[in-house]
Amino acid sequence: MPERGIKMISQSQLQEMRSVDITQVDRSTLVDIRNIHIDAALPAVQKVQNYLEQIGNPYCFLCGDTPVKIRFVSEHKTLKQSLCDYFLSLK
Repeated sequence: MPERGIKMISQSQLQEMRSVDITQVDRSTLVDIRNIHIDAALPAVQKVQNYLEQIGNPYCFLCGDTPVKIRFVSEHKTLKQSLCDYFLSLK
């Protein structure tokens, strides 16, 4: 059950956010992540809610002039292992 004042995002809303095509998105609709400010004193749940309220779409946003699309895969590889594998493949 969500805490009071926490607005839940539905599965269909998350799917819609996930499905944004980074090559076709209108950049003026994206939020620059550098402008996101989270109060470190807030409890974790409120930090997440505050972030979601500010970012709009957590899967697609700007970092400066660069559009960013994030996706998650259900692998048990760490980022460190993935980067090591990638750089080793360049040899």
